[in-house]
Amino acid sequence: MSNNSLLWYKKPADTNKWTEALPIGNGRMGAMVFGGTHFERIQFNEDSVWSGKFRDRTNPYAKAELENIRRLIREGKIEEAENLTRYAFTGTPEFQRSYQTLGDLLINFHNIPDEITYYKRSLSLEDAVAETKFTAGGFSYKWEVLASNPADIIAVKLTTDNPDGLSLDARLVRSRYCEKTGTIDENTVYLYNKDGLSFHWVMAGKNTSGTLNAMGEYLVVKNTKELVLYLTAVTEFRSEDTLSDCKQILQKAAAKSFDEIKSEHIEDYQNLESRVSLTLTEEISELPTDERLQSVKAGKTDLGLYELYFRFGRYLLIACSRPGTLPANLQGIWCNDFLAPWDSKYTININIQMNYWLAENCNLSECHKPLFEHLHRMAPKAAEVAKSMYGARGITAHHNTDIWGDCVPQDTWIPATYWVLSIAWFCLHIWEHYEYTLCRKFLTEHYELLKDACLFFVDFLVENEKGELVVTPSVSPENVYILPNGTQGTLCEGCTMDSHILEELFNAYEKTCNILDKDKELAQKISGVRKKLPKTKIGKNGGIMEWLEDYGEAEPGHRHMSHLFALFPGKGISPETTPQLAKAARKTLEMRLSQGGGHTGWSRAWIINFYAMLNDGNEANFHLKELMCHSTLENLFDDHPPFQIDGNFGATAGIANMLLKSDAGSKVYLLHALPDEWKNGKVTGLRAKGGLTVDITWKNGEITAASVTAEKDYTGEVIYKDNTTNVSLKAGETRDIGFKKLSLKNHIMGLKFDE
Repeated sequence: MSNNSLLWYKKPADTNKWTEALPIGNGRMGAMVFGGTHFERIQFNEDSVWSGKFRDRTNPYAKAELENIRRLIREGKIEEAENLTRYAFTGTPEFQRSYQTLGDLLINFHNIPDEITYYKRSLSLEDAVAETKFTAGGFSYKWEVLASNPADIIAVKLTTDNPDGLSLDARLVRSRYCEKTGTIDENTVYLYNKDGLSFHWVMAGKNTSGTLNAMGEYLVVKNTKELVLYLTAVTEFRSEDTLSDCKQILQKAAAKSFDEIKSEHIEDYQNLESRVSLTLTEEISELPTDERLQSVKAGKTDLGLYELYFRFGRYLLIACSRPGTLPANLQGIWCNDFLAPWDSKYTININIQMNYWLAENCNLSECHKPLFEHLHRMAPKAAEVAKSMYGARGITAHHNTDIWGDCVPQDTWIPATYWVLSIAWFCLHIWEHYEYTLCRKFLTEHYELLKDACLFFVDFLVENEKGELVVTPSVSPENVYILPNGTQGTLCEGCTMDSHILEELFNAYEKTCNILDKDKELAQKISGVRKKLPKTKIGKNGGIMEWLEDYGEAEPGHRHMSHLFALFPGKGISPETTPQLAKAARKTLEMRLSQGGGHTGWSRAWIINFYAMLNDGNEANFHLKELMCHSTLENLFDDHPPFQIDGNFGATAGIANMLLKSDAGSKVYLLHALPDEWKNGKVTGLRAKGGLTVDITWKNGEITAASVTAEKDYTGEVIYKDNTTNVSLKAGETRDIGFKKLSLKNHIMGLKFDE
C-alpha cells in the first residue's frame, strides 16, 4: 500500500490528545481510534446525539421593531439599532441545540507483556480501516476498526498469536451523562441515555476461543485468540424503540463473520473513493505522517503529502455524509465534547457550505444529499421565521441551525447573528448540484425551495436613496466597519456579499423556471428585482468594496472575505469575464493577507480557492503549504484552531479547482492554476459542470494525455492555456485525446481529438 494512501504513526495517540487519534465513519456513526496497546480508547459519535429537542425560540417583538431598526440604521444611529436588534431579534432562549459525543469504548488488556519491540498504527484510505499492529514479549497483536455503512455498525477485531490469547474487559462510558448501563445477554452490554435526545448504545462480543461474559456494564474476556466487538447506537430522532432497533442491527451483523462485514464495507467505500485519484510524484516517503508534516513545516517539499491530504479530504466526506444521514457539521461527525466549540453544529454563514465545496468536483455527488435533506428539514421552520419575524413570504434563516433546522437567530453577537442570507446560499448548492449532474428530476424536487428563498427577498428588500434594492438590516459576516466620524458598527443597509449571493440565487431561479417551464411571470419579476441589486464596486484602495459605502475596516486582516463571494464560490468575478473586478479581487486578497488574513484554517482554505479561480497556481500552492504548516494537526485534521473540518473540505476542493474549473456547464479549463512545483502528475475522475468526468496527465507542466466522458449529451468548450475547442459528446461517450506537437490550427490545448 502506497504511503500516499496511508496515515501511519510509530506510537499510540495520547488518550488526552483527541486530535492525535484517527477518524473512521459510516456517515451516521463515527469513531476516533487511539491505537493503544495495554489500554485502548475509541471515542464514538452518532450524528443525531444532540442536547435536546426542538422548541420555538422566536422573539415576539421582532416584526414590530423591524422598521424602527431600519430607520435607525438609515439615520446612522448604529449603536441604537444594534441594541434594539439584540433585544427584539435574539432567540428566546438565545441558544439552539448542541451536538455531543456519544461516549467512549474503553478496553483494558490484562495479559499483554510490557515490552513493546514493534509498533505501527495506521488508517488506510484505500479500505477505510484503522489498524494497530505491535509486538510484545515476542507475540504479535493486531487491532482492526472499521465503520460499515452496509452493516450500520462499527466493528473492532482484536487478534493475537500469543498462546494464552487475550484477556481483557471492555465497557461503554459516557462520564456522568447517562441514565443506565447493563447487560442484555451473556455477550451484550448497553448504555442508555434519556437526557436530550434519548438513545441506546449497544455492544456485542463474539470470541473464537476462551470465555466471554457480560457482567455489570463490562464484557469480560479471557484467553481468546480472536475477539470481535460489534457496536451500534440509535436515537429517538430516527426510532420509536431504540433498543429494539439496536438489537436488530447487531443480530444481522453477528450473523456474518468480520471478514464478510469488512469485505462488504470495503466494496461500499471503494465505490465512492476509487472514482478519483491524484498523483503528483512517484517518490514514496518512508516517514510516518506526523514526521512528514513536521518536515513540510521545516521547509521541505513533499508532494506526496498533498496527495494524501487530498485523498483524506474525500475520505472524510464519505465517512461523515451519506444519503439518509445528517449533514457534516463543524467537526464532520467527530466530536469529543458535551459542549463543543460553537456547539459543533451548523454554522451557515460559510462553514457548512464549505464542507460541501468538494462534493461535486471531487465526484462525491451522493455525499451532497444530506445537505439538501436538511434544507427540507429547515424549510417549515424557515417559513415560520420569515412570516413571524419579518412579515414576509418564503423562507429564511440566520447564521446557525441545528439538528431540528432551527432558523431563529443564535447568540447575541451582532457581527454574525442577524444575517438572513444563509438559506439563499444553501439553495445555490441545489443549483450547483444540477449544473454538475443535469438531473432535471432533482431540480424539480427542489424547485419550491429555490422559489421560496427568492420570495422572501422579494418581500424583504428595501429600496434605498439610490434606487437600489438592499437587505436591511444586514451584516457582512463577521466584520466591523468604521464610519467617517469614527463610529464602529456591524449592522448595515446592504453589503457586497448580499448582492453577490442574491445575484446568483435570482439568476439560478430564472434559469430553473426556463428549464422546468414554470412560473414565468414570477421569474420575470425576479429578473426585475435582480437588475436593481447594487453592483460590485471598486474602492479607493483598488480592492472590492465590502459595504455599499467605502468604509474603513476595524480589522483589515479579517478571516472572512465575504465581499469576494462572487469570485468563489460564486461565478460573478473571473479573469475571463470580468478582468477589472478580478484584478480588484486580487488586490483585496493582497491587502487582507498583508494584515494577517488567512490565520484560521477554513479562511486559508478559502484563499486557496480564490487563487485557483484567479488562475494563479503558485499562489494557491503557497497557501496550501501555509495551511499545512500552520493549520493542520498531526492526524491531518484542520486546526481553526480548534479543530474544524471545513478547512479540510475547503482545501480539498481547492486542490481540485487548481487542476480543473468549469463555468456554467459550457467551458472547461484544464490545469489553469497548475503550480510550477507540480511538474508531473495525473488526475482521474474529476467532475466538470455539464455532467463531465475528466482525466488529465501532464509532464514538465504540459498536458500529455486527457479524456472527457459525458454523463449526458454535452456541448461546450474545453480550454487549455490559449487554445480552445468546441466539444460535442453523446451521453456515455468518452473521448480519448492524444498529443502531438502540431500547429494550433489543428490542435486545441495541445491536444488532438480523435474525430
